Amino acid sequence: MNYLEILSTGLGIFLGFMILGNVFRIVLSWYPQIDLKQLPYNLIYYPTEPLLSLLRQLIPPFAGVDMAPVAAVALFSLVRELLLGQQGILTLMQLS
Repeated sequence: MNYLEILSTGLGIFLGFMILGNVFRIVLSWYPQIDLKQLPYNLIYYPTEPLLSLLRQLIPPFAGVDMAPVAAVALFSLVRELLLGQQGILTLMQLS
């Protein structure tokens, strides 16, 4: 296993986790009474919050709806596709 395969695998796991974590954040936003800093919710809160706080500065909540997790899912999906998709950069580098 060369370094590109290891990088692709690790990056795929990380990006997949971040996409799933942000999808969970979307679902958890439907329940505002939940304290996200308590177990088990903090396992999703702490890894996703740094990027979401930055995105909230660019995309403020609109009509009480936080669009930052949706933007984060889109961003991580785009990065995953650009790097690891069928025509992704790392995929093509592995083939050559």
